[in-house]
Amino acid sequence: MTANIGKRLQEVRKRRGMSQRQLASESGVSLSLIRKLEQGERADTRMETARQLAQTLRVPTTSLIAEHVEEDAAETAGTGDRWGALRRALVAPVRTDQLSEEPTVDGVREAVESALPLFSGDRFAELSVILPPLLRDADLIADTGPEGRAVRVRLSQLTGWLLTQTRQFEAADIALTRSLEDASDRLQAAATVNTQCWLLLRRGRLAEARELATRWADEVEPRISRATPAELSAWGWLLLRASAAAIRDNRPGEAEDTLRYANSAAVAMGREFAPRDDFLQAFGPVTVALKRAENAMIVDKPDLVLKLSARIPTVGMRPTSNNRNRHLLDVAEAHARSHNYAKTVEVLQGISADAPQWLPNQRYARDIFSRVIARRRTLTPEMRSLADAIGVPL
Repeated sequence: MTANIGKRLQEVRKRRGMSQRQLASESGVSLSLIRKLEQGERADTRMETARQLAQTLRVPTTSLIAEHVEEDAAETAGTGDRWGALRRALVAPVRTDQLSEEPTVDGVREAVESALPLFSGDRFAELSVILPPLLRDADLIADTGPEGRAVRVRLSQLTGWLLTQTRQFEAADIALTRSLEDASDRLQAAATVNTQCWLLLRRGRLAEARELATRWADEVEPRISRATPAELSAWGWLLLRASAAAIRDNRPGEAEDTLRYANSAAVAMGREFAPRDDFLQAFGPVTVALKRAENAMIVDKPDLVLKLSARIPTVGMRPTSNNRNRHLLDVAEAHARSHNYAKTVEVLQGISADAPQWLPNQRYARDIFSRVIARRRTLTPEMRSLADAIGVPL
């Protein structure tokens, strides 16, 4: 978020006739943070904090926040500019004179399919190496006909998802725009829009995310009695994105309505739909339950999060396709807000063991663990190791 959040916060607070101390008391946000934001000493704050302030001031969250800026690559796990070659591959023209042989549609398609476990397993180091040349080859086959374009659509969609995951927002926008422009299949286009909505959410553009998700959900809404799992998945995910945008923008009624429609799609599905060839389509009752818990955490109901989590069978779930890790961060946060710091650390250690490359990219995890260690006089070796894994300075 830009430094303007402090200026807007001050303007709205004064219009409401509230002092900084009164806003702090009613919102639960520290007086110190409010002062630093308004004085320009802090130019950034978490979405949940902005939502708390906006809720107290009775305005949409979008009236306070501005677009997130592209994160410095060094912030993401200290890996340097891991994604520089990938960003260049998205915008640089293809040099056919440097190729020893032309790529084939079948060959590139097989390469994309073989890379799926790397995407679903959050294996960022390997992906940063293989994707630049793969994008180049996909560009070359895109002009050969519909089959070649379909391969590039798929790869661009996956790349956009990866770059959104790792906070390379401008590059993600390029990849997803290309995927949508080339898409000829309505459901594949809807899957790309789903990721575009997620990108908008991560950038704090809540109104845009809500509008885009709602419009496309109306566009692809199936007749439930005849709908295929893929159709239900596309519709359900768009509804979940609309709900996520609404709850963050202080529209709880709208968030609950769209979540209820998403649950209708999940009930019609009858089970968790998780096709092997497209982990991004994973959807069903468990996915909706995870997002219901996420909404509960956004509105600061840790007890409800833990209650809902106890009913969700997360054991054996694939981390990315079922949003398991994101849900477990909500569980860790709920334990932290309940002052059960030992359980918080235990949950974070479990995520670190399952997804060591994913966790350092999560600002949410850093915020949670930073608050835990701030309340400890001494740290155990395990906690120091976890701090290194998450990227929290000691």
